[in-house]
Amino acid sequence: MAGDDDRLRMTPGPTAVPPEVRDAMARPAQNPDVEPEFTEYYRTLLEKLSTVYGTDDDIVILGGEGMVGLEAAVASLLEPGETALCLANGSFGDGFADLVEMHGAIPVRQEAPPDAGFDAETTKEHLEEHDVAVATMVHCETPTGALNGLKSVLEVLDDAGVLTIVDAVSSLGGAPVPTETTDVVLSASQKCLSSPPGLATLSVSDAAWAKVEATDQDTFYTNLLPWHDIGLDDEGPPRMPYTHLISNLYALEASLDRLLEEGIDRAHRRHERVARQCRERGAELGLEPFQPPHRRSPTVTAFEVDGRAGALQRRLLERDVLVATSLGKFADDLLRIGHMGYNADPERVGQTMDALEAVLEA
Repeated sequence: MAGDDDRLRMTPGPTAVPPEVRDAMARPAQNPDVEPEFTEYYRTLLEKLSTVYGTDDDIVILGGEGMVGLEAAVASLLEPGETALCLANGSFGDGFADLVEMHGAIPVRQEAPPDAGFDAETTKEHLEEHDVAVATMVHCETPTGALNGLKSVLEVLDDAGVLTIVDAVSSLGGAPVPTETTDVVLSASQKCLSSPPGLATLSVSDAAWAKVEATDQDTFYTNLLPWHDIGLDDEGPPRMPYTHLISNLYALEASLDRLLEEGIDRAHRRHERVARQCRERGAELGLEPFQPPHRRSPTVTAFEVDGRAGALQRRLLERDVLVATSLGKFADDLLRIGHMGYNADPERVGQTMDALEAVLEA
């Protein structure tokens, strides 16, 4: 068996990390709390992220895996007793409702089947029945390989004056994200950006900041308010609530540089091409994606394998190819191949599908 460095990691996050991103982590680390040079560096990093997000809204980078961003958005925008409309057709949509409840707010679920999208008329009915302060939803539900179309529900929520939170952890950088019609868009370093896990990113609208300021904050690490004004216009170091993960920031910048050099639109097209390649090879092997064609994410494919996912995953690992099973009731029925970020590469996907063909024919 080949060594770990030769393993082909094709999971839907964390992805494989490009060599130049790994190298960036090894740079001598600035002290972000003391060195004034860090301010210009951090300002430039936020500008690059703004370009990737495609927004003029404020950008916040939190130290922690993507779930920190999800919880921070919920904790910072909702008071105990307020109502959140949680649109859910998968594990992470359901997880938003759990977070809402944990923080003392009231989740109202708008549920849809895992292979179907959200009905805007149903959203209107919920808004008529409930005094909704915030709505949450997931753009890419990786456990089932779905990309949710959110345009119509976001329009309804915007017309009603409801703040919106979108989990774009597995789509930002790999597919167009509705940033301009969303108040808080969440992402993370380890998915389409192909940086190591450890950073959560958010775009925050003026309306969202106003709600954060009006909300009694009862957490520290998941409180967004201290990030609203960290003194980036001053000459000294920024006023951050905790020491930032400087080596992870270096890696994130290297990932953003790769993406921006390619171009956002070109990156989106690359993800679409590679996703098509993956599914065409799957069809040749008799494998069908779980999602209907119009709902398939360009960043991950979930093939239906009816109780064989765990066994196939183990046999692929014997060939030094790492893929993922699913979660919950689909855990052993869906085999997931991540083709996002650095892994949205024809050669890497081709090698993965070659190994899967060999396993299926063995």
